[in-house]
Amino acid sequence: MDIAIMGYGTVGSGTVNVLNRNRELIASDGGEVIRVKSILDLREFPGDPYEDRIVHDFESILNDPTIQVVAETMGGIHPAFEYISQLLAAGKSVVTSNKDLVAAHGEELVEIAAENGVDFYYEASVGGGIPVIRMINECMIQEKITEITAILNGTTNYILTEMEDEGASFEETLEDAQELGYAERNPESDVEAMDPARKLAILSTHAYCLYVDWEKVERRGITNITKEDIEIAKAMDYHIKLIARSRMIGPRLFAGVEPIMLHEDHPLARVEGVYNGITVKGNMLDDITIYGKGAGAYPTGSAVAADIICAALNKAQGISKTTSHHYHEVKPESYSSLGQEYMIRTNKEVSLPMEDIISGMVLEGPIYAYFTKQLKTQELRDLFRRLERRGVQVLNYFVVEAEDPVD
Repeated sequence: MDIAIMGYGTVGSGTVNVLNRNRELIASDGGEVIRVKSILDLREFPGDPYEDRIVHDFESILNDPTIQVVAETMGGIHPAFEYISQLLAAGKSVVTSNKDLVAAHGEELVEIAAENGVDFYYEASVGGGIPVIRMINECMIQEKITEITAILNGTTNYILTEMEDEGASFEETLEDAQELGYAERNPESDVEAMDPARKLAILSTHAYCLYVDWEKVERRGITNITKEDIEIAKAMDYHIKLIARSRMIGPRLFAGVEPIMLHEDHPLARVEGVYNGITVKGNMLDDITIYGKGAGAYPTGSAVAADIICAALNKAQGISKTTSHHYHEVKPESYSSLGQEYMIRTNKEVSLPMEDIISGMVLEGPIYAYFTKQLKTQELRDLFRRLERRGVQVLNYFVVEAEDPVD
């Protein structure tokens, strides 16, 4: 079957290489020979093995009746949205790795695909090579999913890992990540938690059959995390991770992305470097945790290739597995409205006892750190005000992993 790739950057070239390197395995397992007929890109690629297949005109792919499946790996919302909409309407199945697009227009594109009897797949939009969407949709179809806890951004996880291992500052580690190509020159989407918020919204939409607008997911990034915060966490046998989490409590959905202190026994606490980890809780299976590379040419390209194969097999059989959702939109509530334990770092020692503080410690520096009992947002703010009246400044604070937040 002839396919096309739109975008020949890191993910697009990785996808082509996966399909080429494993072509015999793919053909034997799936019974369908996948041929990359066209690759859309603005650039030339002299000397590339696929140089003769580079095209610069989208219409040549849209109007080619032999191309049945198209992979979009360009990134960005425009013109990706317009291209994919036209391809689906023309009866071509489309797969994408574009989480920005899926978070903004995924529901609309699913509808267009369903109306035209074709597939729209986007496994690679979350978790790189980790097959979490397929796990939720197919392997956990018998489960009532109640909670997702995940590390969904390799850039920030690399930064936090390096800060812990090397004792470096956020600024130093970010610069290192940029030099290695793990972080963009403008890292805002990663370090300010927009990227994992998009991915959490996509996962939550599938897990709970509710449409979740990523822009309404409360988020707090990692830019204000210091070496002192990391030092405190290590001394207490905790690891600071940027955690994306959502949870259903009755009809209410809670969702958010923020740095959280995970105890070293937590399954995600040792997810290091650019790796991602995702824990999904079902009402019968309890917790399932999957782990793998969350980005890169081959991990993400492998996920794109898997979607291509699924779409191609469906095409060969004359079927489509994309169905309309018509999910009810829900505004996620903030986790800060639940009772949670916190670690607070202060500029001076707190005179105990204080009714909301359950333990404290002093590190060299000096660095003062205290655990609180479970507090809701207003209670936490009241504690900060009481400390301020005593001349104590709160320099930073983190949620501490707790099994059951209090509603």
